[in-house]
Amino acid sequence: MSNTPIVYYHPECTFCQIIHGDIPSLKLIETKYSYSFLDIEPTAEGHIIIIPKYHGAKLHNISDQYLVDILPIAKRFAKALELTAGEDELEGPGYNLLQSNGKIASQQIGHVHFHFIPKRDKETGLLIGWPAKKSDQEKLKDLQKKLMNSLEGD
Repeated sequence: MSNTPIVYYHPECTFCQIIHGDIPSLKLIETKYSYSFLDIEPTAEGHIIIIPKYHGAKLHNISDQYLVDILPIAKRFAKALELTAGEDELEGPGYNLLQSNGKIASQQIGHVHFHFIPKRDKETGLLIGWPAKKSDQEKLKDLQKKLMNSLEGD
């Protein structure tokens, strides 16, 4: 069982059950707000799942306090897995921190989670494409204006 109880527990959620200790895991780092463990179906050696101790299907469902240590935990894993060679360079080993929201975005479990995936070579780890398209500057400016107006209320 977790050192800190989960605040909002969904009994049918695999990740809530892991945090609660109902399903075993290979736990790594646990804080008041987060829990991390080795992925049992890794895409690379050192593939880790980091989850908030608050059940919510999508990122916007999670209280900010349950997200505060996700990135510091990911940094600790980068160092522990020796993925920090060439500190300020793009060359050398790398890693992806992936978080998806909704089935259409490839989310499989309805509890916010982050995949820390080491990328040591081209064959292992996350394989992604980036279908970038040229954008119209006027459309981008219109979108910026719309977003800025929406963000003013936050």
